[in-house]
Amino acid sequence: MLNSIHKTKGKTEHSVKKYVSVPDLRLAEIEIRLKNIFEEELKSKNSIIISYKPEIISKLARYISGHINRPASIGIAGETASGKSTITMDIIDTLNSFSSEFDIDNIITRVNTDDYYYDRSDMVKKAGSFANFAKHYDLDVPEALELELMNSDIKDLLSGKPVYLPKYDMSGTAKRYDNYTLAKPSKIIISEGLFTLTEKIKDAFDFKIYVDVRHNVQKERFFVRAKERDLGDSANGIYKNAAQKAEVYIRPCKKDADIVLSGEAVRVCYKNFLNKIISVVVQQHFSK
Repeated sequence: MLNSIHKTKGKTEHSVKKYVSVPDLRLAEIEIRLKNIFEEELKSKNSIIISYKPEIISKLARYISGHINRPASIGIAGETASGKSTITMDIIDTLNSFSSEFDIDNIITRVNTDDYYYDRSDMVKKAGSFANFAKHYDLDVPEALELELMNSDIKDLLSGKPVYLPKYDMSGTAKRYDNYTLAKPSKIIISEGLFTLTEKIKDAFDFKIYVDVRHNVQKERFFVRAKERDLGDSANGIYKNAAQKAEVYIRPCKKDADIVLSGEAVRVCYKNFLNKIISVVVQQHFSK
């Protein structure tokens, strides 16, 4: 914006002239389209969006327009059984479909927060079972995970370095295999987990998402999962502890989130919303 002051017949005439480059004009147009997409979704019946911070629109627009020309990282957090892993997989599937259609290489890499739990396999063997181990070891605090390593791995990927990620055995052994999975740098790095937006890791993410869910829905999902994992009588105690620790460590992360999503929406709705954003990308970069 340029402010010009001209003297005319003894009077001061103020005129404001706007000089907008073509890229900036496109950026403004992208922001308008994105805002419309977000607002329409927010106002729709059974919206996947509970709330969002307005500044997320301009940041997303800068990535889509190319004003920010580097990989982006997305962190997704929420309580146990909130739906965050399902939403993450739907995002990955949708982006992979987009990359296949337009022949885009290395579009997204997943870094699973749960894989950074410390190896406690010796403790499980000593306890005789994972259920007995879980009675005396707290898995529902950030200190149970090596989040500093996760932070370093994500930042290495964002800087273009390939990384060997750990792999945690969720079947009940509490075994972690280090340097297990080769992760290649990609355009988007995505992570999800209970503690993905806590203090030691949240600065690794450009876009922070919190998945919220009603208490009764989450509790029902938890006990279905507990049965699948054969937690037995320890399920009640584990759930009580998880709920207490979530109040301290997880729920406060909601305030740092750029977007709060509902973990109860029909799955196809997440993909539909993302495809609307992808349509802006297509118009910007792939339209003739």
